[in-house]
Amino acid sequence: MLNPLQPVLILLAIAVLAVVVFRMLRLPPMLGYLLAGVIIGPHALGWISETDETRHLAEFGVVFLMFSIGLEFSLPKLLAMKRIVFGFGTAQVIVSIILVMAIVWTLGLDWRIGLVLGGALAMSSTAIVIKMLAERAELNSTHGRQVIGVLLFQDLAVIPLLIIIPALATEVDGDTNDFSLMLAIAIFKIITVLTFILFLGHKLMRPWFHLVARQKSSELFVLNVLLITLGLAWLTELAGLSLALGAFLAGMLISETEYRYQVEVDIKPFRDILLGLFFITIGMLLDMQVVIESFLWVFVILAALILLKMVVIAGLSRWYGADSGVAVRTGMNLAHAGEFGFVLLAQAGAMGLIESSVLQPVLAAMVLSMFVAPFLIEYSEPVVQRFYGSEWMYRAMQITSIASQTMVAQNHVIICGYGRSGQSMSRILEQESIPFIALDLDPQRIHEAASAGESVVYGDAARREVLIAAGLMRAKVLVISYADTVSALKILRHVQELRPELSVVVRTRDDSDIDLLKEAGATEVVAEIMEGSLMLASHAMMFVDISIGRILRRIREIREQRYSLLRGFYYGVTDEIEDGSENLLPRLLTLTIIPGAAAINQTLGDINLASLAVEVTAVRRRNIRGLMPTNETRLELGDVIVLRGTQDNLAAAEIRLLQGEIA
Repeated sequence: MLNPLQPVLILLAIAVLAVVVFRMLRLPPMLGYLLAGVIIGPHALGWISETDETRHLAEFGVVFLMFSIGLEFSLPKLLAMKRIVFGFGTAQVIVSIILVMAIVWTLGLDWRIGLVLGGALAMSSTAIVIKMLAERAELNSTHGRQVIGVLLFQDLAVIPLLIIIPALATEVDGDTNDFSLMLAIAIFKIITVLTFILFLGHKLMRPWFHLVARQKSSELFVLNVLLITLGLAWLTELAGLSLALGAFLAGMLISETEYRYQVEVDIKPFRDILLGLFFITIGMLLDMQVVIESFLWVFVILAALILLKMVVIAGLSRWYGADSGVAVRTGMNLAHAGEFGFVLLAQAGAMGLIESSVLQPVLAAMVLSMFVAPFLIEYSEPVVQRFYGSEWMYRAMQITSIASQTMVAQNHVIICGYGRSGQSMSRILEQESIPFIALDLDPQRIHEAASAGESVVYGDAARREVLIAAGLMRAKVLVISYADTVSALKILRHVQELRPELSVVVRTRDDSDIDLLKEAGATEVVAEIMEGSLMLASHAMMFVDISIGRILRRIREIREQRYSLLRGFYYGVTDEIEDGSENLLPRLLTLTIIPGAAAINQTLGDINLASLAVEVTAVRRRNIRGLMPTNETRLELGDVIVLRGTQDNLAAAEIRLLQGEIA
């Protein structure tokens, strides 16, 4: 009898191996999941069988992904996109279906087959596209908004197609009345459900979350998020809509509350794990034997699918007012098949509407197109820059606009990022009559600030030419006002290449990246948590009658020592980090020298904890705390030692102190 744990272990092992290899090759990890599905699927090694349970579980990956997208939206924002969703999206689906029907008709096949294939091939993969756009920080770009709008309508378009397919599979002999009735009932259910969710849910969501949050239970909060997400997904599916659409609406409703960020953190583990499973199940659909036997047809269908969709979508994007660069990016982002296309073809195949000889090559081409999709998205930017002079013109105009505002500026401050911190800083500089130029990528924020007369322009501070245009060679100081280490390192690299003597002040959240940023060329690194602690301590010292001079001297010493006194903390259950990097942060650990410990009568120099990257910050002996232990400090029975280091290094130090082992 097969152990039920065995398929899970196989799935995990292959997925981990594939993703590691693809990350080492600097390829999108989702390709690793797809390849893992091909290898272990029923058409290859056959280690995992394709079951309804597996597919249903994988669907939840798309559900949580759409929920996360909904958190980035709001009802006003969705209504503002109605032209893209119901205009551009409608046109894309209808034109795609008509073109496929025309091709099928010229090949001598039934028009009903053309309608089903057109509907299936008109879909694009929400999971692939959104994940790639999120990784590339392009969700709020012009082409990103167009892509999301089209994908949302494609989800809606699945509904009438799922209704039409059963009708197409029957002979048209007086069933038109039944079909009309079925369609009317379906439309009524859809309107009812959407009205209930959008209007009633909008009023109930905030009070309900307030009630749950007041219980102060993290388990209850997560359960509530899962209940709302899956509950609305089930409700929309009950009405004939997709699960993903219900999840999107749930996220959109929660985005109107102040709990959206906590919800996003809680849902992330479910989303990422299940989304990986979804990509694996898509890979399991690929039958390599069909690809080999019908290679020519598969290749023709694949090429036609990508080229036709790219041309149609890019053309419609231009029709709706986008420039050539945005149109090509949108076309390349959506020029592949989607997961809902498989649902439509599966229904048509089960009803005998499409023969297996036609169905299998189309399925193979659709799966292969999803393999190609990450590359199309990844290389859309180089393609646009290579072939479209208007894109270069746009960038040149952007650089010229920045340069025109800084042409006469001397000894000014360059502010990278014009969020709340950047704006607060600019007001202080303005009070002191210090000239500055701010760079930001939020068009709405720039429009509002520029209208008010602020010195802010649109530009990516991580790009070399933008920094030069902002007057890097004439500036007095550069400030990175947002806490993004990756982006900050890019800016620092450009500064080191162009003007290494320039003073650069960098903002970061905590002390984990201070040394890294200093080594990269940062003059000063301002850690939010550390500076907050300094301000709290300074105010407290003022109230216990410590002189202002002594307080300022103490703060200056701590800053000069790169917050060494403040580094590390006693870790608690509420200190979990969002991205799982808590193991890499320095923390404090108290350790008691117990009877039989190897460290008794040993000096700190003899034990040499520094070789483990662990520092002894204090030794408490007979209730007396020594703040500055030295290498000559000899440990005694009952001493309480305060250690600072990462989790793994602290574990090694504990072994050395108690057991005498060198870890």
